Amino acid sequence: MGSAGVPVVVGLDNGGTSNNATVLTVDGRFLVDGLVEIPSEVQAGPDAAIEALARALDGVLALTGVPRELVRAVGLDTPGPASATGVISSRGSTNFSQPAWRGYDVRGALEHRLGLPVVYANDGNAAALYAHHVHFGADAMARSSVAAIVGTGLGGGVVEGGRVVGGAAGMAGEFGHVHIPLDGLLGPGQPVPVCACGFAGDAESVASLTAIAHHLLPYWLGRFPGHPLAGEEPGRAAKLVRGYGERGDALARELFTQQAMALGRLFTIAANFTDPHAYFVGGGVVEAAPEFRDWFLATVREHTVLRAEQRAVATFALVPDRDMAGARGVAIAALEAVRGGAAAGPLVAG
Repeated sequence: MGSAGVPVVVGLDNGGTSNNATVLTVDGRFLVDGLVEIPSEVQAGPDAAIEALARALDGVLALTGVPRELVRAVGLDTPGPASATGVISSRGSTNFSQPAWRGYDVRGALEHRLGLPVVYANDGNAAALYAHHVHFGADAMARSSVAAIVGTGLGGGVVEGGRVVGGAAGMAGEFGHVHIPLDGLLGPGQPVPVCACGFAGDAESVASLTAIAHHLLPYWLGRFPGHPLAGEEPGRAAKLVRGYGERGDALARELFTQQAMALGRLFTIAANFTDPHAYFVGGGVVEAAPEFRDWFLATVREHTVLRAEQRAVATFALVPDRDMAGARGVAIAALEAVRGGAAAGPLVAG
């Protein structure tokens, strides 16, 4: 599968349970078509996790037949919160729960272990970058986009001129913690939802799996007595509700309408802030049956208020290849850093 003698970059997507790896040639071809996963070992602490990332690199090179000396740089993405240069938040993280991870320089540690330049992005930014480049292709470096990735929390990214906007502390594009208007979004008597970060009424407090379990399901189950999900443990019920939505269940559609409205209000803020060419939605909520997925995206679009001039040029689309988007996105970031002669450090818009 390798391309004899052609230099490459490697993308490593680090998750709570698995690492996924990909290889991208310097002339822009991915040498891996699907997931190449091994356990990420993050629960065993930083040392074990760095070794697992090194194994992921070796494994994907063996699979593609690419010699290590052809690797010019490595892209790494992890869940946040982390700095622009890959230092895990001093407050810790859901995925990096042991105290040893707090303030840990995961990018620097991997760079030291591999002896190769490592370019870092958080997983939301990586997925946003991949969506941008797939959607715009040859025009990617002249276009802008925003992406909202709905998972356990709400991640995302801002891409300007084909590059992720990182921000001073690496926290640009943290869409989950943008406050959205709640008037007309909450139902009668529905309490204002509170995010795990402490904010009341931010986007993640409505549009995330955590929000379904803690806020949306308790409210809507009270409006639909006797619903089958009432008998389930809240965390499990939150994961099952999408299946009900796919089948047209009334409770589920009410709940997902609220999530789509929240994303529409978030995108309305983005429209007035960066005025992007494209708005992307990704994550578990759109890894669903086509009818449900299309309905959800259409509902997001319906609740995004754009001016006529913006409607004429803006597109709404789904993040493609979601399971591979992280690894592929950081591979693109690493390739852009190599091309720009800045293979060490984060790739951000200057």
